[in-house]
Amino acid sequence: MGGDSDRSLMELAAGVEARDRRALARAITLVESNRPADRSAADRLIEKLLPATGHALRLGISGPPGVGKSTFIEAFGLHLVEAGHRLAVLAIDPSSRVSGGSILGDKTRMAELSRHGSAFIRPSPAGGTLGGVARRTREAMLVCEAAGFDIVMIETVGVGQSETAVADMVDLFLLLVQPGGGDDLQGIKRGIVELADLVVVTKSDGALEPIAGRTGADYQAALRLLRPAADGAVQVQEVSAVTGKNIAALWQAVETAAKMAEANGTRASRRAAQAKTWLWSELSESLLAALKAHPEVAGRLPELETQVACGRVSPPAAAQALLAAFRKT
Repeated sequence: MGGDSDRSLMELAAGVEARDRRALARAITLVESNRPADRSAADRLIEKLLPATGHALRLGISGPPGVGKSTFIEAFGLHLVEAGHRLAVLAIDPSSRVSGGSILGDKTRMAELSRHGSAFIRPSPAGGTLGGVARRTREAMLVCEAAGFDIVMIETVGVGQSETAVADMVDLFLLLVQPGGGDDLQGIKRGIVELADLVVVTKSDGALEPIAGRTGADYQAALRLLRPAADGAVQVQEVSAVTGKNIAALWQAVETAAKMAEANGTRASRRAAQAKTWLWSELSESLLAALKAHPEVAGRLPELETQVACGRVSPPAAAQALLAAFRKT
C-alpha cells in the first residue's frame, strides 16, 4: 500500500469516516505495518483523519496475568454498547521474543462482545515494544475515533515498570487487581498504582467475594498513603464479570472522573503532554531505525557488537563510534 495515491488514501479515509468496517481494518493494518514503504502512506492517512479524532473517551486497562482482563472487558464492554455507546478495543497481545508471533486470542475470549454491531475488537502483537503497547497503538486509536467510536479501550499485556506506557495515551487508566489481600499488594509495582485513576478488584463473587472486599480495603488504605490528598481520592471498585456486580457503578465512576477531568482542564493538559511524549517517542524510534539502516553503521555494527560482548570495547565508546559514522553524512 506504500505506493497508494492521494486519491486512494482519500477513499480509504472516507470509508473509515463512513464507518465501513473493511476500510477500518485496512486502515489499521496500514498504520500498524512495519514496512518502510507503508510509513509515508500511513502518516498521510493519519493527517487526513486527524480532524475527525479527539472526541472519544480513551481508557487504558492493565493488570497482572490471571486477573481476568478479557473477561472483565467483555462484561464492561457489553454494558457500554447496550447503553448505546460505540466501543473499540485495541487488545495488545503477548509476542514471542524468538519468533515475533502473537497469541492473538482476545477476539476468541471476547466472543459475545466481538459479535455486537457497536463493538470492534482489534488484537495487535506487542512485538518488542516496551510498555506492552504496540508502537502504532496511538495511530490505531485515532483511526477508531475517526470511525465514530466514542469509547476506545487499550488492553495491555500485564503490569510492571515498563507497562505504564499506556498511561501516556489515555484519559483514564484502570488498574485491575485480583482478590488476594495484602499479598496482592506486594505483586503490584508502586509506580503503576500511583498512575491508576481507578482500581478495579475483579472476581468479586462466590467464595472470593469477602476476599475481594478485603483487597479493596487494602488498596484504599495504600492509595491514601501513595497519593496526596490534593490529587483527589482514587476510587476502588469490586466487580464481578460473572454476576455483573458493580459493572454499572464502575461505569458511573468512570463517567464522573471523565467529566471532572474535562471540566477542570486535566484532560486537555494531559492530552497535550501525551502529544509531546508521542513526538519524542516517534523521533527516538525513527532515529534509531535510520541509524541501523545507515550503510556505514550497518557495516561497523557487527564488529563493534562482538568487541563489546568480549569486553574489548565499552558500550559507550562503541555507541560514540557508531554515532560518528552516522554523522559523517
